[in-house]
Amino acid sequence: MKRKFWYIVWCLILLAGGGWWFFLTVGERGKPVVEIGADAAVIGLRKELTVTFSDSGRGLGHTEIVITQDNQPRVLSTIDYPETGVGRKAISVTVDAATLKLHDGPAILTLTAVDHALWKNRITVTHPVTIDSLPPQIFQLNTQNHINPGGTCVVAYRLSEAALLTGVKVGDLFYPAYPVTLAGKPGYAAYFALPLDASPGVPQIRILARDQAGNETASGIPALIQKRKFRSDKMVLSDGFLGQKMPEFQAAIPELRGKTPIETFAYVNTLLRADNLKTIQSVCLKSEPRQLWQDTFLRMKNAAPMALFGDRRTYFYGGKPVGESLHIGVDLASLVHAPIEAANSGIVRFTGLLGIYGNAVIIDHGMGLSTLYAHMSGIQVKPDQTVKRGEVIGLSGATGLAGGDHLHFGVAIHGRFVDPREWWDPHWIADNVTKKLEAGS
Repeated sequence: MKRKFWYIVWCLILLAGGGWWFFLTVGERGKPVVEIGADAAVIGLRKELTVTFSDSGRGLGHTEIVITQDNQPRVLSTIDYPETGVGRKAISVTVDAATLKLHDGPAILTLTAVDHALWKNRITVTHPVTIDSLPPQIFQLNTQNHINPGGTCVVAYRLSEAALLTGVKVGDLFYPAYPVTLAGKPGYAAYFALPLDASPGVPQIRILARDQAGNETASGIPALIQKRKFRSDKMVLSDGFLGQKMPEFQAAIPELRGKTPIETFAYVNTLLRADNLKTIQSVCLKSEPRQLWQDTFLRMKNAAPMALFGDRRTYFYGGKPVGESLHIGVDLASLVHAPIEAANSGIVRFTGLLGIYGNAVIIDHGMGLSTLYAHMSGIQVKPDQTVKRGEVIGLSGATGLAGGDHLHFGVAIHGRFVDPREWWDPHWIADNVTKKLEAGS
């Protein structure tokens, strides 16, 4: 009797275990899962779509992607999976509206997945989409743009539809535009920098606009590139200067320890200078999407210019050239530890030691426009602090790669430096910024 009881118990255990195994494997009832990005809602002339199918049971058995318009289905992908165990599959398809004979208007994207279970669990997801093959139109509001090599330009324009991405491309560099109100209507404004070596037609300057469907259009900007020459300067490095300045960099940078003063200078003038510029460009990427400044930018009081924007320097030591650099700001000298004022209103984005620039401050004035204050002996502001035009932010000094007490002042557009003297000129600002932004009125 006892043996019969245990026999029944073991049979029940085997049946329960078999049932458990069955419903976890071939008999599982869980449906596959389908995922598609939110950017699939609008499809342009040609768009790449990625659909991810997954199944946590025996794996995918079949997947299918179909787009239907006017009750006519177009199969974009159909795949059978003979073997079990394919738990996840990301499938990329190209929707070519012309090839598929899709017209502008609504369509349905149907995504189907079947698993390898005995019951062939199926899921079908319908995703409404809109076919939009028309690129946005660009309406420029500035008929002519006079631009100095190494200078700033501002353009205002409207688009026929909202843009996913828009701005100005100068050669391979992209400068984003910001939404603004022009004469009570929505529009865009973009600040961009022109390289020092620019000439008529080089580099190519154009407005780009891309809509949600991925359609992109471009419009060349009418520009008159002014002729301009920049100075060249020879700078002799003395043992006194190297002996005073290079130990500071050797103490801060371990790999320079044991190097000669001139070897240290070569590193500082090339690798460190380039690294500092990358830091500045990274800081300047964070910019308020609105104008924070007003009126003319202030110039340091009672200060004489020591070096100008665009000066090409050649450094000599022992009668031989040992390096070159491009000066991308204006050096201004006044009294020792003279007060430094914010050139205009904005938000402090950076304070601290910045390599060759010594103690430095970067202020964001909105829409990609920033100012740099370098070689300071003391800093009196903090990151994220709002400052007003004329507010004292620190004192001049000789920190970093500086031979004497002065302020290195720079203006940058999305991290690309431009001539600060334009921003000190009220007539230039009126003609090249203010009037352009009022062009829609």
